[in-house]
Amino acid sequence: AMSELEQILDSIKSGEATSTAKRHWQPDRHSSIDIRIASNGDWYHEGRRFQRDSLVKLFANVLRRENDDYFLVTPAEKLRIEVEDAPFVANLVETIDDGGQQAIVFTINIGERIILDQEHSLRIEIDQGNGEPRPYIHFRNGLDALITRSAFYDLINLSREVERDGSGYLVVSSLGQDFELGSSED
Repeated sequence: AMSELEQILDSIKSGEATSTAKRHWQPDRHSSIDIRIASNGDWYHEGRRFQRDSLVKLFANVLRRENDDYFLVTPAEKLRIEVEDAPFVANLVETIDDGGQQAIVFTINIGERIILDQEHSLRIEIDQGNGEPRPYIHFRNGLDALITRSAFYDLINLSREVERDGSGYLVVSSLGQDFELGSSED
């Protein structure tokens, strides 16, 4: 018999369509599946870590967020999963020159790259527990990637200080747009 995961994969593959079609899948069946995305970006099924990156990529393609809930949506069903923090992790930052303008590019844990721009902007929350910044970059369809500590330090190294209302702020510039990293006093 096919495992639950194999059935879902089968459904995704048989419905393999353009991303536009995927967005309009409205399956009638709703349930939950024991899939958890840990805060470090690892995916688990029934407590076992996914070993194949290709599987994670496939599932990532049908991941949707509705309010604070996350679902894998196939043509056949909509399955609620658990996401500990953000579903993706941005672990690499690089800069490229785009016609004389600096572009800041993140690579996320499923191998896709995101350019920091208006559509893919930064959001920085402060961790209530330890007061540390928790930076995110928007990926797609309401899905964010948590920027790792080392990638955030790389970002800080690319920043410059600006003054506003007598306070100093760190900003980075990507494609001519400034993104704030926080107070330079911290």
